[in-house]
Amino acid sequence: MGRKGSPRSPQAEGGSRAASPPSPLWALPEELLLLICSYLDAQALGRLGQVCRRLRFLSSRDLLWRRIARGCLNSGFTQLGTDLAAGIPVKERVKVSQNWKHGRCRREIVLKWKCNLMPWLELDGEYLYLSQAENIQAYRLCAGSTGLQCHPQAIFSGHQEDVCRFVLVNSHIVSGGGDGNIVLHKIRGSYSAKFSAHEQEVNCVDFQGGLIVSGSRDRTAKVWSLSAGRVGQCLHTVQTEDRVWSIAISPLLSSQLLTCLGTDFHRGAGVLDVFYETPSLLLSCGYDTYIRYWDIRTSTRKCVQEWEEPHDSALYCIRSDKNHMIASGSSYYGVVRLWDKRQTQCLQSFHLSSPTSSPVYCLRFSTTHLYAALASALHVLDFTAP
Repeated sequence: MGRKGSPRSPQAEGGSRAASPPSPLWALPEELLLLICSYLDAQALGRLGQVCRRLRFLSSRDLLWRRIARGCLNSGFTQLGTDLAAGIPVKERVKVSQNWKHGRCRREIVLKWKCNLMPWLELDGEYLYLSQAENIQAYRLCAGSTGLQCHPQAIFSGHQEDVCRFVLVNSHIVSGGGDGNIVLHKIRGSYSAKFSAHEQEVNCVDFQGGLIVSGSRDRTAKVWSLSAGRVGQCLHTVQTEDRVWSIAISPLLSSQLLTCLGTDFHRGAGVLDVFYETPSLLLSCGYDTYIRYWDIRTSTRKCVQEWEEPHDSALYCIRSDKNHMIASGSSYYGVVRLWDKRQTQCLQSFHLSSPTSSPVYCLRFSTTHLYAALASALHVLDFTAP
């Protein structure tokens, strides 16, 4: 007996099923598909990627996310479009950028020490370099986590007193110390050099193109040669009216000496950190609680933009992503703030030192993590795992 029900279609009777016609979308050249997708925003691209595997692959192309990333905070692209984080998918960077914008992160203390210090730090690929008393220690970053390896991979010494600041340039470490000396180390090798630079502690140094510049409590800034046979020879001395807390060489290494940025500052409104974004754009911060943005093509007397620390704290350190985001460290309660240059107010703040008060002496960040050095601990903010 036959089974009751509606009659089957002729295709089903024949044991075959009609194939659905191919989508006209896939008849288009890939270049045209990418052009169409380039008009979509981040949300629309994300939804498009949920349709099928082929569209997920297409909608994840770096080419489509690059324009979006350049408008995001700390996505690895500079103002000029240079990619500083090549190798990391741009889509993933845009996703993590939203955590920076909304302050979503996991906090962790990865190093502690018993005595209060004034540490400085630098990031270089897989390593974090941290000054502790008279030494600089290199720690390997643990991949996929916020931690560091327990023991330093290398220790760079040479100072008799605490390291005040150091810079890491082209596989060389140049440091200034409380003993008035400057020490140069080659990271991968045994070469080192040391010379007496100032009568008092060397508060700041920078290094580029065979030249070192230094600033000191003795109210001088000096330029030093690193040419063969002339290592440690002073090429120029600038007398200042007060101690020199921060110094920086222009990326162009021009011969122009800028002896004054701005006017009408109150006495004691010293600059504590300077950061070049481009040869003509730089940021400064200091005791008078302001972050200032300078364009030396237009004027060295007046900044083009400024932001005020909301709690009237001195600002010890500053860094930017060379695009839209600024990070600053304050003198009270270990406060790290994130700023969006397109806004006038602070975007996010993180209090790291409660209940004891400690300044944020130095901070550095990648596209995923922010490292802040306080008096007795190194803090990490992980923006990949809110």
